[in-house]
Amino acid sequence: MRQQFLIAPMMMCGLILSACEKETEEEKVERTYQEVNVIDETNLSEVLLTAADPNEAVTYFRGAAAKNPDRIDLQRGLAISLSRAKRTTEAAAAWKKVTTMKGAANVDKVEYADALVRAGNWSQARAILDSVPPTFETFKRYRLEAVVADSKKDWKRADHFYETAVGLTTRPGGVMNNWGYSKLTRGQYAEAERLFNEAIQQDKSLFTAKNNLVLARAAQGNYSLPVVPMTQTERAMLLNTMGISAVKQGDVATAKNLFREAIATHPQHYDEAVRSLRALEDA
Repeated sequence: MRQQFLIAPMMMCGLILSACEKETEEEKVERTYQEVNVIDETNLSEVLLTAADPNEAVTYFRGAAAKNPDRIDLQRGLAISLSRAKRTTEAAAAWKKVTTMKGAANVDKVEYADALVRAGNWSQARAILDSVPPTFETFKRYRLEAVVADSKKDWKRADHFYETAVGLTTRPGGVMNNWGYSKLTRGQYAEAERLFNEAIQQDKSLFTAKNNLVLARAAQGNYSLPVVPMTQTERAMLLNTMGISAVKQGDVATAKNLFREAIATHPQHYDEAVRSLRALEDA
């Protein structure tokens, strides 16, 4: 009789243990599915932030962030996507929200400042950059510091930050071009010419720097094309730029010759140069 009484509790224990094992196994399976979902979501986020159409990414991240309002990674994804889509006002608002969330970092403040600069809110951008500790030293931070200083015509501060930014990147062509344009606006044409040349040496495809270079040379009365790599179309466009510069300086005869050369050089019909030349001839 005692054995019968013992068998019942043992069976109950076995059932309980079996149930515990089953529950643990179910939890393990659930965790596995959750991990797979997180991995899939992470991969999708990466694709949307790099390869997808920016506006499609905005739609995805906006929906995901609405369902998970406390997840800073989704709010960052939305802010990045808005920036990529050039929706600057919305991007600035999104980055502002990111900076107030748990887990926000100095890099988020820099991105917020970048969005403010693109939206033309220079004063607010400077205030945000001033709130970033000086120990946080990145190329983007100092490039923004430089352009914000430029907007205030604080040339000494701008030069300092441009120089610092150049030293923090392996591809300084773009920031050298910006620095050169800063010098151009100040009337320091020789310094601007030097910086544009250096920018092109760093990145031979940087047409903006080539265009700025001929502006700096034309401002010094030099209307010859610089010795830099250029396609036939680029050559025509640079000649046209010099022609426009010559008009602004009152040198109409030189401008006409430059427009004619631009028209003859361009591999297709160059309507812009044609219109400029006709306007001068009619005048």
